[in-house]
Amino acid sequence: MTALAAASVERLAALRLADDEAALWWLGQSTFLLRFRSATVFVDPYLAPHPDRLVPPAFAPEDARGLDVVAITHDHLDHLDAESLPGIAAASPSATFVAPAPVVERIVGTGVSYDRVAGLQQGESVERAGIRIHAVTASHADDAADGYGFYGGAFLGFVFDGGVRIYHAGDTIPYDGLAESVSALRPHVALLPINGRDAERESQGIAGNLDEREAAELAAAAGAELLVPMHYDMFAANPGSPAKLVEIVRRDHPSLAVLVATRDRPFVFRSAG
Repeated sequence: MTALAAASVERLAALRLADDEAALWWLGQSTFLLRFRSATVFVDPYLAPHPDRLVPPAFAPEDARGLDVVAITHDHLDHLDAESLPGIAAASPSATFVAPAPVVERIVGTGVSYDRVAGLQQGESVERAGIRIHAVTASHADDAADGYGFYGGAFLGFVFDGGVRIYHAGDTIPYDGLAESVSALRPHVALLPINGRDAERESQGIAGNLDEREAAELAAAAGAELLVPMHYDMFAANPGSPAKLVEIVRRDHPSLAVLVATRDRPFVFRSAG
């Protein structure tokens, strides 16, 4: 799969898309490649081996060529992959790294130069390669025992606006104002975690996320056309159920579409307007 996947990165970057189209490729957990008309974005690239991975890395960091933006939502190993960032930076030497402001030093510490990293706080945005990237606060924790919170903006989601608007939530639980913040940015597509949280996992220090019902409610409240679940497949101790999500959406939010993506190939989304 590695050779095929590596070739697909370059093919994805070479796609010619209309303003109302975007290509998305889910690579497991929260890792997505997004192709807009003018730019290719790699979100939370997790390419390093790990003994607990259930899904192997799709390709090597040095095969991540043709990127314009690398977006990091927060500093956890399956989102900020310090082992892989130097190879990604070398493979795409003109790519900008976008991350929460408190995480900038961590990225620079992996060997990415300061002038390539843009730090954002809630409500801020930056434009790179013809797309506007908006920061949306996420509520998460390093350890569940610390309690969920915003931690000075260390956890973010992003709305990528390249004609099609795609919301990647990063890791978050619901909080007052989240749906309103996302809705104001009018996302067409919502990429949301569905692994949830419970006392057993939290007793092990695992900070959780939206569950299937909460993801469906957030996508619907934000006015998204399409919901793509993520963050349910990588670690046996922290799963979620896309089948349960589909059942909830069909019952409670029938105007919302759900796509359970395959890691084998990208798909193209076209906005309804």
